[in-house]
Amino acid sequence: MQKIFNPAKEDWNRILERPTKTVDEIEATVTEVFSEIKLKGDLAISKYTDLFDGVKLNDFKVSSKEIKEAGSLVSNELKEAIALAKSNIEKFHSAQKSEKISVTTSPGVDCWQEKRPIQKVGLYIPGGTAPLFSSILMLATPANIASCKEIILCTPPNKEGKVHPAILYTAALSGVTKIFKIGGIQAIGAMTFGTETVPKVYKIFGPGNQFVTVAKQLATKHNVAIDMPAGPSELLVVADDSADASFVASDLLSQAEHGADSQVILVSTSKTLISAVEAEIESQIVVLPRKEVAQKAIDNSKLIFVENDELAIEMINEYGPEHFIICTKNENFYIDGIENAGSVFIGNYTPESAGDYASGTNHTLPTNGYAKQYSGVNLDSFMKSMTFQKISEEGIRKIGPAIELMAEAEGLQAHKNAVTLRLKNIKN
Repeated sequence: MQKIFNPAKEDWNRILERPTKTVDEIEATVTEVFSEIKLKGDLAISKYTDLFDGVKLNDFKVSSKEIKEAGSLVSNELKEAIALAKSNIEKFHSAQKSEKISVTTSPGVDCWQEKRPIQKVGLYIPGGTAPLFSSILMLATPANIASCKEIILCTPPNKEGKVHPAILYTAALSGVTKIFKIGGIQAIGAMTFGTETVPKVYKIFGPGNQFVTVAKQLATKHNVAIDMPAGPSELLVVADDSADASFVASDLLSQAEHGADSQVILVSTSKTLISAVEAEIESQIVVLPRKEVAQKAIDNSKLIFVENDELAIEMINEYGPEHFIICTKNENFYIDGIENAGSVFIGNYTPESAGDYASGTNHTLPTNGYAKQYSGVNLDSFMKSMTFQKISEEGIRKIGPAIELMAEAEGLQAHKNAVTLRLKNIKN
C-alpha cells in the first residue's frame, strides 16, 4: 500500500482516484452485446455465455431438480447461518414499512401517498470468483417484503454449466421466481430486453464488475431502472491509536479480496497505527486463499496520514466511500460529520463483514463516489410512491381561481378551461 503523509487538498482528487476503467472503454463492448441480444435473444445469450464464461448451454433456466439437489449439498451449519442472516435482514427491512400519508391541503382537497411494489424485478448475483449468495438475501428478502410479483435471478455458470449450490439454495429459500445461468453483460441484456427464455423486468438490482456496472447504466436507456451504480467494492477506515491494528488490517483485506479492482483506504491521525496496520496486512495476507487477488487490490490502495480529525472527515466526505468504518476515540465526531457514505460501521467490534452478511443492513451500496447522491438498497428500492387526490365542489371553488390564473399566465388555455368548466357547472 502506498503511504501518504499530509497530502495537500489540491492533490486529494488524484490520490483518491479509483482504479477503474472509464465508461468509454467498456461501453462499446456492452453496446455490441446489447444490440445482438435485442435482435437474436437466446441465440446471442448462448454465444456470449460460451465466449465470456467458457461453457456451451442450450438451456439457461435452472430446473427444480437442480434446486433440490443443491439443498442436499449445503451443510446444515451453513443453512443455519443463512437462516440467521435472513431473519435479521427481514427484521431490519420490515421495519422500513411506512403507512399511507394523507393530508387535507385545503378544505375539500384531500391528497395522499401510497406505495406499490415494482411488479417485475431482476437480480444479478456475481458467481465467478466468489459465489455471492449473501447478495440474494439482500435483494430477494426486501423484494418479497415489498410484494414484488416476479423476482428473476441471473448468475453466471461455472465451466461445467452449473451454479454454486449455496446460490440455488438461498434463491429458493428467499422466494426467487426463476433462476437463470447467465452472467455478466449478457445477463443484464437478457433482463433488459427479454428473450424467448428470460422475462423482461422493470428494474435491475445487484453488484458486479465494471462491465456489469456499465451494462446496468446502459439498460436505463431502454426503459429499465437500476438500483444504483454499484461496481468494484471499496472500503475506507478512519482510525487512531484507540484502534486495534490487526482488526483494521483484517477489514481492509476483507474488501481487497473481492477483486483486483477493489480499493481500500486507511485514513489516520496516527503514524504509529499506520505502521502497525501495514505490518499486519503483510502478515495476514500471506495466509489468504485469495491472496493474489487481494494483493492486486492492496497495490492500488492507500495509507493516508492527516494532522487532525477535521481534515480527515473533509477528505472522507470528498471520497464518499461505499463502506466506512470508524475506529476512533471520538467516534461521535465522525458519526455526526459523515455526509457521503453507503454504510457506516462503528467501533472496534463492528467489522464490515457483519453488514455483508448478518447484521441486517443491506450490503448493495453505491461505489465510485456515488454515495454522494445515491442510497444503498432498502425496502423503498422495490417500491413506487404513488400520489392520489380527491377534490370536492368546495375544494375546486377554493383552489380553482388560482389554477385558472396560473394556467393562463403559462399560456395553457386548455388547463384553464378544465377548471373554468367545472366552476361554471357548480354555479349553475
